[in-house]
Amino acid sequence: MRVFCRVIDEGGFAKAARALDVAPAVITRLLAELEEHLGARLINRTTRRLALTEIGESYLERVRQILIEVDEAEALAGSALTDPRGHLRVLVPPAIAVHQLAKLMPRFHGLYPQITIELTAPGAVETVDENYDVSILSVRHALTGEFIARRLARAEVVLCASPEYLDRRGRPVHPREFEEHDVLIPPISELQRGVTFHSGGGHAGETFTAPVRQHSLLSSTHIDTMYAAALHGLGIAGLPSYVAEDALMENALERVLPHWHLFSATLWAAMPTRKHVPARTRVFIDFLVSVFGGEDRDPWLTAAGCETLRMAA
Repeated sequence: MRVFCRVIDEGGFAKAARALDVAPAVITRLLAELEEHLGARLINRTTRRLALTEIGESYLERVRQILIEVDEAEALAGSALTDPRGHLRVLVPPAIAVHQLAKLMPRFHGLYPQITIELTAPGAVETVDENYDVSILSVRHALTGEFIARRLARAEVVLCASPEYLDRRGRPVHPREFEEHDVLIPPISELQRGVTFHSGGGHAGETFTAPVRQHSLLSSTHIDTMYAAALHGLGIAGLPSYVAEDALMENALERVLPHWHLFSATLWAAMPTRKHVPARTRVFIDFLVSVFGGEDRDPWLTAAGCETLRMAA
């Protein structure tokens, strides 16, 4: 179709060949194949001039419009890779959606006003879902699978309680005192024989397993329920740092046993493939990496000024 239009615009096969930088025989062959495909003659050829047939005139008019629409469609598809706009579907654990992404959305929207975001937060996310543009993973193990992932940060799960509770019941100085306190933990069947504490930040250090009562004051697998109960002074809860961050900064919660943490998980922003990634996906992941640091450390405890302390030698 493009060659046919160019032949007419240039007024001849040879001129069209020069304009398209191909051999004249290529132009002749392509026009012949087009006419054969259509089953109709488009151009009457003479030794001196070209003349459109009646069908050729009608076909040329429609072809010009088709080519305009093709160019517009290609530009639209290309812009999706370069211009951050459109709808982004994100799968994320509920606690990260509530305590981190929700408060970051105004800043992201200010940077990229043409991107709309749909957050789906059904529960824990430990692997990529191909039905989403981005999956925010929280895992304690090495990543495996056919997908692309960028580290956002490491999050420690630490003990927190309200200052009122600690003023009333005292501030423990070692995990062995854990059993004497009202604790808010997942169901005991998930903890096996007790709660294991790890000293210092990161993944290494001394460990200590503290026994817990068979029935704690409150047990739940719902993180925000434990968070709300701790805020209201019910007891000591183990909370991810990205959940406790704001309350720690506002002194609504206080960190307990600052030399110890329960465990760490790494947060990743993952997508199913690297091929033809839309600009909206790239800038969203880049934004999260920029905000959270992208390193093997806990930015939320740092922001709250209560990083896990090293044990004295």
